[in-house]
Amino acid sequence: LAENIRVFRKERGLTQEQLAEVLGVTVGAVYKWEAKLSLPELSLIMELADFFDTSVDVLLGYEMKDNRLRVTVERLNTGEASCLHDYTLSVQDMKKIEQADVIALNGAGLEEFMEDALAASDAFVIDCSEGMDLLENLEHHHEEGGEEDHDHGHWDPHYWMSPMHADHMVSRLREKLCEIDPEHERTYEENAGQVSAQLDALDKELTDMFAALNGTGKEITGLITFHDGFQYFAWAYGLPLLESIEEEAGSEASAHEIVEITELVREYDIPVIFTEVNGSDATAKAISRETGCEVAQLTMVMDGPDDGLSNYLEGLRSNARTIVNGFAGEEVVR
Repeated sequence: LAENIRVFRKERGLTQEQLAEVLGVTVGAVYKWEAKLSLPELSLIMELADFFDTSVDVLLGYEMKDNRLRVTVERLNTGEASCLHDYTLSVQDMKKIEQADVIALNGAGLEEFMEDALAASDAFVIDCSEGMDLLENLEHHHEEGGEEDHDHGHWDPHYWMSPMHADHMVSRLREKLCEIDPEHERTYEENAGQVSAQLDALDKELTDMFAALNGTGKEITGLITFHDGFQYFAWAYGLPLLESIEEEAGSEASAHEIVEITELVREYDIPVIFTEVNGSDATAKAISRETGCEVAQLTMVMDGPDDGLSNYLEGLRSNARTIVNGFAGEEVVR
């Protein structure tokens, strides 16, 4: 009964306070029902069943048990942001957090904007970065930025850009979901195994894509990116990352940085530099005009349809394809 009251309440998008108001009882009474500290009177059980549009038997849990796993997965609408340091939770985000049973975080300091909301939530929180071998954050300084410069902290939180690190995320989710919901452990284990297999296949595919450059006589002399989120991707495939500038509208690279990058492009004979799909490309285009290098876009895979892994897999493939073909000067991989 306690669990069913909680489930039905959350399905209606109600807080304990709102349900208490509907029933004309105190919020403490609702809390005790859901915490198994007391039972509602029979008249209130009937009123609850009527309000939730179900039978008393179902509310009391007497119906034959359906062991199929039913889960609704929702994400916060942060996809259009190239970086989350200044993201502000919307009203819709707050409702999702309030109604959630489980909240899965990227972790590593990326979701600092959620601290207050998480403190007020009674959901089980999974930090997917726990136990992960993280890379230290890249240093990026804007001479003209002053207090507006942004830093995620000591550790780089963009680890999902490496399939191997993403697989750790899968393992962490599997472990904690099995702990929270042991009844469906087999389902979590099977699903995690399928995802891990896809990530392993992707890692091998990307390795082959970068190896294809060897036959062209060209090499990746160094990456210059206008977003600091590609360190794990570069690390995973042995790509030299020469410079990484965190640039957004209103926080462009300084004159000193532009000179440094221009010199790097010429010194390493770099044919292409990279911006992020949601980021600014003003400085990159200026350097392109000065040096003749191309400008191409990479993705941080922070947005896309909720259709399993396909968007993530294709995003990383696209990055590898863009880098290989950019340095080859021709289409080597498709």
